[in-house]
Amino acid sequence: MTELNLSGVEKAYGDIKVLHDIHLSIESREFVVFVGPSGCGKSTLLRCIAGLESITQGQIRIGNRDVTYLEPADRGVAMVFQSYALYPHMSVYDNIAFGLKMQKLPKEQIQAKVQNAARILQLEPLLDRKPKALSGGQRQRVAIGRAIVHEPEIFLFDEPLSNLDASLRVQMRIEIAKLHADLQATMVYVTHDQVEAMTLADKIVVLNKGCIEQVGSPLELYHHPRNRFVAGFIGSPQMSFLQVSAASVSTEGVEVILPGGGRLRVPVNGDGVKAGDALTLGLRPEHLSELGQGEAQIPAKALVVEHLGGETFTHAETADGADLMIKGDGMSQVKAGQQLSIGVSGGRCHLFNAQGQALPHRVHYTDRAAEEAAQLPGSAAVAG
Repeated sequence: MTELNLSGVEKAYGDIKVLHDIHLSIESREFVVFVGPSGCGKSTLLRCIAGLESITQGQIRIGNRDVTYLEPADRGVAMVFQSYALYPHMSVYDNIAFGLKMQKLPKEQIQAKVQNAARILQLEPLLDRKPKALSGGQRQRVAIGRAIVHEPEIFLFDEPLSNLDASLRVQMRIEIAKLHADLQATMVYVTHDQVEAMTLADKIVVLNKGCIEQVGSPLELYHHPRNRFVAGFIGSPQMSFLQVSAASVSTEGVEVILPGGGRLRVPVNGDGVKAGDALTLGLRPEHLSELGQGEAQIPAKALVVEHLGGETFTHAETADGADLMIKGDGMSQVKAGQQLSIGVSGGRCHLFNAQGQALPHRVHYTDRAAEEAAQLPGSAAVAG
């Protein structure tokens, strides 16, 4: 059982501070993903955990050990890098076994560890091959196998899939998820790809400019982003944003004036908001209707229509120049240049104040989902 705890961790290069007062607890066996845009500090934070970078301030604990000043080899971690860094003249077996040989372990013990890693990663038929005879996904599995044989307390992954093509990325995501389930190990994974974060993580840590913006499960971050940055980063395609103003505030929520003059009540806590305040309305593509279905409508013009077979994405523009993305089914008949009346419902929206902070929903998303399910034909509530 291995927990990872960071307390007040900071990192600076001279006068440039790249990590700011990081406090984070990772439970044993959790799969935690650090996500954020390029330059946000996620790889630096991972390297600090690994001991490849020294921290300027704070403490790092693994289990009940303070590892802040320990060498990387003494921390009980293994790291898989973006680059495979395999020895081209060595076989797969020798690449995986290299670190163990450097430790001068008995030959039988090395063989047992390598064979076990090869079995887990389905590399057994490839042990005699050289790296040049492997695909990108196979090379990455060899790099992971090199980490597995050390039986670390914590696995660290630094953008391990970024060199792979799209189909291999999907395959390797599945394999890494299976690996976590098989090993039941604590894993920390860095990526700039929020799809990887959503599909792999038990817990996501969203970083921006060296600070933690929000920590939570994928669904918590998706349905309840703390601020506009998190809302815009989590979700694919991204959330659309409209500049609106508050028309009125009541116990039922905040009524806003939409582009085109329509009004929509968003069921959020409007404490601190008054009529006339400038706000930002967040809309996810799947919660918009190109057919105008909803509590209010937003006039817009379709600019580009992307037909992907099972679904259709329409890029539209409102009269004041704001961009909207609408996700429809594969049978959508919308054409580029068409005028649309986009339907929207308040319960599906997010509202942010002038500082970019989210106004909390009055009903938690799981409660709202239960209410909606109860109204479906055939449900117990309807039948009763």
